[in-house]
Amino acid sequence: MTTNNKKSYKKIVEDLQTAFTDNPEAAKADFFASSKLISGLRCESTSRGFKTIIDEPESLGGSNLGPSPVELALSALGACQEITYRLYADKLGIPLEKIEIDLSGNLDFKGFLALDDNIRAGYLGINVTVNIESTASDAEIDKLKDIVNAHCPVLDLFSNKTPVNISVNKKSSSSNKKQQAA
Repeated sequence: MTTNNKKSYKKIVEDLQTAFTDNPEAAKADFFASSKLISGLRCESTSRGFKTIIDEPESLGGSNLGPSPVELALSALGACQEITYRLYADKLGIPLEKIEIDLSGNLDFKGFLALDDNIRAGYLGINVTVNIESTASDAEIDKLKDIVNAHCPVLDLFSNKTPVNISVNKKSSSSNKKQQAA
């Protein structure tokens, strides 16, 4: 990767570390996304102007027009790991020619379908295989893996409880308004 595109992220990481050390408040960032149910179980999510179609497979009642939310969660974890490997490999001077990540997760739908309250609705476990092409020593790769796992934001989301505040805004539907007028 580094040798193919000749770009090193070492300076970017170091510049950000310096800037955020000098001004810790600048290190805080808010991210935004919105999602709306379009049709059936198909949703459209938007963040930073990028639209993603999210759907369920036909076997779960969807139209199979996009990945499911749980598949996107795996994809987010894989991409975040790859990005974190790239950034820290360059920062540490560890050669990293190629990185690909394979992920799998298992769900028990009895949790999602409220058939068993003792089974969680989310993943029961996730397996991640990091495939690295590098001339680095095993010790360097182990060090890199430890740093990545300690600093990968999406892995942190999966590994630790994150406070989530959910509010519901109810609006009267147009069919309710018609019934009330009659």
